[in-house]
Amino acid sequence: MAKFGDLISAEKPVLIDFYKDWSEVDDTVHTLRDVAAVLGDKAKVIKIDIAKNEALAEALLVKGNPTFMIYKNGEMKWRQTSAQDANTLIGLVLKYL
Repeated sequence: MAKFGDLISAEKPVLIDFYKDWSEVDDTVHTLRDVAAVLGDKAKVIKIDIAKNEALAEALLVKGNPTFMIYKNGEMKWRQTSAQDANTLIGLVLKYL
């Protein structure tokens, strides 16, 4: 995985899904695929496994699953810990274009 600082420093919005690998992931994967398909190259959509990136999750105080964040130019613009539907996530990302 690229360095987190490099990922979030993009001028485009970056939607990140911090998740744990378990049964609900399938729903989130489909949701994120829909979001990525609609946004195209206007934004980045990234999934980060909490278990495989514990230090990063701890540093960002990720306590729940899933936790979504939107970054732009290295700055966190939005954060929510709970399931989100594709339309909600698309609308949120579009606010930061």
